[in-house]
Amino acid sequence: MDFENVSAGDFGKSLSGVGLNLLVRDVAAQCAFLETVFQAKAHRISADFAIVTYGTDVFQLHSDGTYHANPLLNLLPENPPRGAGIEIRLYDTDPDQAVVRAQTLDAMILQEPTNKPHGLREAYILCENGYAWVPSRALRSDEA
Repeated sequence: MDFENVSAGDFGKSLSGVGLNLLVRDVAAQCAFLETVFQAKAHRISADFAIVTYGTDVFQLHSDGTYHANPLLNLLPENPPRGAGIEIRLYDTDPDQAVVRAQTLDAMILQEPTNKPHGLREAYILCENGYAWVPSRALRSDEA
């Protein structure tokens, strides 16, 4: 799909499975964070909206203002963090490299890269919107 030129209607009709839509204060800043730290690709970036691709997965960013008629807007906290309780796991991102890139943006590292008993090496990075991003990769045989 041509994410740069697809109409809103055609894009909406193409969505299936589980969708992820994140409400953010600044769409462009969140796109820069995702592109820098996780090498995601942002499309159709505007003050109100962006389509983000990570590998073959697609998700959306919307600014708070686009939710003026949505009941979810009334549940957003006045003060950060906003995304408490959700982990966004990116299984195809090396956590060591992601943490280095996140530190260049002064992102909060909640947990340095750690080998976990469930077979993954992962880190926890908090973005300015309060979402916990968890870059992960499978442990190598010498790490297990």
